[in-house]
Amino acid sequence: MHVKIRLSNMNSKTLQNQITYQKTMINANLKYFKPSTVKKQKTFLDEITLSLNNKPKSISPKFFYDETGSKLFDEICSLPEYYLYDSEIEILSNIKTDIKSYIDSEIHLVELGSGSSIKTRILLDTLYSIQTSVEYFPIDISNILTHSTQELSNIYKDLKITGIIDTYENGLNFIEHYDDKPNLVSFLGSSFGNFNPNEGIDFLKTISAMMKESDLFLIGFDLKKDESVLHNAYNDSKGVTAKFNLNVLKRINTELNADFDLSKFAHHAVYNELQGRIEMHLKSLCTQTVKIPDVNMSINVLKDELIHTENSYKFSISQIESKLEKASIGINKIWYDSRNYFALVLGQKI
Repeated sequence: MHVKIRLSNMNSKTLQNQITYQKTMINANLKYFKPSTVKKQKTFLDEITLSLNNKPKSISPKFFYDETGSKLFDEICSLPEYYLYDSEIEILSNIKTDIKSYIDSEIHLVELGSGSSIKTRILLDTLYSIQTSVEYFPIDISNILTHSTQELSNIYKDLKITGIIDTYENGLNFIEHYDDKPNLVSFLGSSFGNFNPNEGIDFLKTISAMMKESDLFLIGFDLKKDESVLHNAYNDSKGVTAKFNLNVLKRINTELNADFDLSKFAHHAVYNELQGRIEMHLKSLCTQTVKIPDVNMSINVLKDELIHTENSYKFSISQIESKLEKASIGINKIWYDSRNYFALVLGQKI
């Protein structure tokens, strides 16, 4: 069933006066909203051809996650070298009791990114332990939300799911006006590290602006640590991260009819200590020309030239405190895993 609703925007600076959303009911407990009309976005072709003609060349990390890329990332999360996933699971599992003291008995769970994984389920189980009913709001720009919400609906038969297929900012604005109940807004994983410093501050300010005073914000930060640990996490012995990185070229070949020869590129990930970040690239093993015939385009790549695909910043506690303070978010609690590799921070608007 499809119906249309109109969301008035009195506070958002980025949205126009009104956004019309289309509501789709899957069953009594599962529905999602999607804007009926959206601003035309750059296409995959537009972005790829532009970024590969820049100096230096780059490919946005958002293009990693086609079906194959998503499966490879799941495989990465199971690798012993990739500490991030296990560290966050450890923290979430250990703070079930502690976090309850901060949570209102009627709080909603809002997740930035569409989750159906163990991490999402740990938070849902925690809420179920103090609430008779739970409502979950995943926000994701991708239609993958429809699949992840269906999976959760199959697991939690009485879970009320309201998905928003839109940007994080628009989705938070939608929820801000949804009702007066408090929200636990979660941004799990190390995705915050993909923002450059200025983008990160702007992102946090956007979240703070959309939060009610009673809302809570749970966010993950990957901490600075020994360089060898970082190197191994992004250069695993099984080469899964390399396959994940190279898969973006395969995706360009498949979807844009390009002729990247994957055997002529290598995964290249290094830690830039000065910038405090892992820098991931694809390194050309020879001088070569790549063609995208659909747009009559040729891309010249030199031997040893790097195509940048991702940054992953690592943080000190003082950097975390400073960033949140600049966004008017106060810290209620910081939790760490047993190796002090990762931190989960619970904050509140100040």
